[in-house]
Amino acid sequence: MLERLAASPGGLALSEIAEQADLAPSTTHRLLQALQSQGFVTQDNELGLWKIDVKTFRIGNSFLEARDFVATSRPFLRRLTAQTGETANLGIRDGSTAVFLAQSESPQMMRMITRLGSRAPLHASGVGKALMAWLPDDEFERVLTERGLARVTENTRHTPESLRDELARIRRHGYACDREEHAIGLHCVAACLHDEHGIPLAAISVSGPVARIPESRLVELGELVRETAAEITARLGGRLPDA
Repeated sequence: MLERLAASPGGLALSEIAEQADLAPSTTHRLLQALQSQGFVTQDNELGLWKIDVKTFRIGNSFLEARDFVATSRPFLRRLTAQTGETANLGIRDGSTAVFLAQSESPQMMRMITRLGSRAPLHASGVGKALMAWLPDDEFERVLTERGLARVTENTRHTPESLRDELARIRRHGYACDREEHAIGLHCVAACLHDEHGIPLAAISVSGPVARIPESRLVELGELVRETAAEITARLGGRLPDA
């Protein structure tokens, strides 16, 4: 039904929608009312025609925006994997979690693989901390209230004070480190992509086993990921915020 309405900017009558969607008029009307209550469609009071409403536009527009930075980032993720030999990821913030949307897998037999669509706590992941570092104070407090700082491993930062110190360091250096905070035996570095207002769009990361990414390699990889994130940000027309 939404597809039919999207293809008809002038709107469609109930009978036309029912015929095109191959549904009974009563079923069509019930579904339209449900969509209307959620802001997906609206009805013209004078003509009685049904049209797409603003919420459908917002969802579609969000997809286009996400598709832009995901598609733009993919070649850079592949380049990071070629440069480091490790898995590169891209994730976004959804409330108090990070959601992974794209990945370039390491060719190594022992490698880190994240299922696309999977989630990680913001405070206990490289991508999550990179995104969290730029949150306004009120949004930071909201995340703490919603989720808290539960320990995922013994290395997870689980107090507001220690997390605030860590986020300040991330802003200064431009990248985040996950030192076995989300999974024992795994290290990760991550940095943010920013829009034209300096607001985080997403974060990219490089992750791998501690055996190949020891503490001594974190700075080198962190700087590489930060520089790559800055390249993607510039390609998107964004800008880096003040630390």
